[in-house]
Amino acid sequence: MNRDYYSKLGGLPPQTELLSSKAVFTTAYAVIPRSVMTDIVTSVLPHWTGTRAWVLSRPLSGFSETFSQYVMEVQPGGGSDRPEPDKRAEAVLFVVEGEMTVELDGASHALRSGSFAYIPAGSVWRLKNGGSTAAKFHWIRKAFQEVEGLEPPPAIFTHEDRHPISAMPDTDGRWGTTRFIDPADVRYDMHVNIVTLEPGAVIPFMETHVMEHGLYVLEGKAVYRLNQDWVEVEAGDFMWLRSFCPQACYAGGPGRFRYLLYKDVNRHMTLW
Repeated sequence: MNRDYYSKLGGLPPQTELLSSKAVFTTAYAVIPRSVMTDIVTSVLPHWTGTRAWVLSRPLSGFSETFSQYVMEVQPGGGSDRPEPDKRAEAVLFVVEGEMTVELDGASHALRSGSFAYIPAGSVWRLKNGGSTAAKFHWIRKAFQEVEGLEPPPAIFTHEDRHPISAMPDTDGRWGTTRFIDPADVRYDMHVNIVTLEPGAVIPFMETHVMEHGLYVLEGKAVYRLNQDWVEVEAGDFMWLRSFCPQACYAGGPGRFRYLLYKDVNRHMTLW
């Protein structure tokens, strides 16, 4: 199946460009449009070579607190033998362009556009771009929440093509989710899915729930309701929603609207 994942980051707008945009940061949500993700807002990371990162989210007191999300760009020959400095951190990788290899527990895994990887906390892993073009991928990091009596979750290496879209009830298949992790497996404390809405489809009510979200638009465009505001979003835009932020959506067409969705799941609320 033909897949289209937005990956056109970098560059710099001309001096004639207007400064207004849909970039916004509120107490309930943030929108980081693709026009913001230029060369001058990238980060370089320790123990990575030939690599730069766009940091889309980070834990902030009083806002979204469970995860950090990067878009990584690794040039040919680049990568890291020590990618993760925090032993508490689990990782999800989702590739949107190019090819790369992840080595975990002595096994090598070839990843390409559309590949998904879950890497458990405390793992020793390496990443290398052995190809001839840049590899781009989302890297979502979260401090794993252990639960007494539950064994740690295993690693996952898979591809979107292996996971059919599961339609939401009563939508005639117009709204569905691609799930890479079994929702019933409580060993995992986060999910990263792909949500797909066909042209004209809607999320037909104001979702209000405990999970916080990172939503990166992979394809298409839509009008998204965030708290009290309607915001136009398109491929390459990122939305960051704190817990209980009301949300709904109209898919604008003419093509599908698809986004990569992070949410924290399967744990009691920490009390302190």
